[in-house]
Amino acid sequence: MVAAGTQVAPALGVLPRLGRYARLVKFQFVLDFFLALLIVWTAMAPDTRLDGPVLLTLLVFALGKVGVLSAVMTLDDVTGVKDGSDTANYLSDDNTELRPLKRKPLLTGELTVHQAQRFGLAALAWGAVWWLVATLSAPHVPVWGLVVTVLLLVLSVQYSWGLKLSYFGLGEVCLLFSASAFVLSPYALTVGELPAFVLVEALLFGFGQLLISGYSNTQDITGDAAVGRRTVAVMASERGNQVFLGVLTALNVLVIAVPFAAGWIPAWFALATLPLVVLRLRQYTSFLTNGHALLARSRGVVVFRTTVGCVLLYNLARPWL
Repeated sequence: MVAAGTQVAPALGVLPRLGRYARLVKFQFVLDFFLALLIVWTAMAPDTRLDGPVLLTLLVFALGKVGVLSAVMTLDDVTGVKDGSDTANYLSDDNTELRPLKRKPLLTGELTVHQAQRFGLAALAWGAVWWLVATLSAPHVPVWGLVVTVLLLVLSVQYSWGLKLSYFGLGEVCLLFSASAFVLSPYALTVGELPAFVLVEALLFGFGQLLISGYSNTQDITGDAAVGRRTVAVMASERGNQVFLGVLTALNVLVIAVPFAAGWIPAWFALATLPLVVLRLRQYTSFLTNGHALLARSRGVVVFRTTVGCVLLYNLARPWL
């Protein structure tokens, strides 16, 4: 194994180099975030989904999203290598196949910190330019949508880089906002309104990502604590962290239950999202039983993708319900 940050000879050919950067940006998770655009598109009225300006705005927003997400993932790894947290968390004796080292080309020496940082900043600039174009050419630019888009661009990379919000106990708030905003921002630019069911869907998308991160942070307590990264998992006791994850689980369910009880979303929505509720409760109760944080994290990915599936099913069926 090559030491973190070690200079190595560049791979021959374009594809091997692209592969390194694809793993650096965690392309599988970037694709998961792109599911937000499917939610946005299916949430629109059917007669607007193929509207030219709408499709163009979504395309331009998607081009920018590639850059922003690549920057978030890349700069997170840059910080993790610089402060040693990734070394502690990924090279520990209890690392398993649920967290393969190949996801971290900075740790294996396939890329240098300088290469990654340069790439991350370029990706962020790329994202900012395309989102500016999307905003200027969008069919609608409500003030609230503009604010969400700007905050998303600025805050998304601050999770562990720049302001390093996750080092001061604000990472969970940052992640919930950012993931939810990946639904809210393009919907604002294409539709200009915010129906209650879209806000609920955005929050479900946000909690889906937050509850992946929450269990990941639980696995990383030792390494994060060693470098001063103050996640809730680090600051709380073991029991306190269990309660925190339970609160997040309950809030995830309440995002559906409260609007339904208030009459903001129909019974069909609550019925369509029942599978994610069942899986979310199973994730948490199983974690309380076995304490296996990485397994709970892996189940969280399944819950997230199930959430998206449930939401898409409802959106497509909504005109006939």
